Amino acid sequence: MGVRKRQSAELRKETLKTQAFAKLNNVPSSPRKMRLVADMVRGKEVFRALGILKFSNKEAAAKVEKLLRSAIANWEAKNERKAENGELYISTIFVDCAPMLKRLRTAPQGRGYRIRKRSNHVTLFVDTINNAKNEA
Repeated sequence: MGVRKRQSAELRKETLKTQAFAKLNNVPSSPRKMRLVADMVRGKEVFRALGILKFSNKEAAAKVEKLLRSAIANWEAKNERKAENGELYISTIFVDCAPMLKRLRTAPQGRGYRIRKRSNHVTLFVDTINNAKNEA
């Protein structure tokens, strides 16, 4: 491994020590619907985001709320202390496409229409607000 590559790998490892993340794979809803919920909470403080998700009427919000609670618990386990109000924020959240289930629906005159049942993967990173201020 070259020197530059090693240095960038070490830098990446250092930043991951302060961050905690959680992944949710193969969620049976379309990525477009999940991205609407992800956009609502991106960059927000975690307890404010939990409130937004709790009172959202979208089905995907319940899944993202559970994922956010998991990421907070991961951060608490990594840092061996409880998260305080105003300390953590959602630094990154993104939604990727997962494999599609392809099904056939019967159609008139002996035809069949293709149904694509989409699913997605959600990845959520939480970080401390102090680190964000130091980097800026």
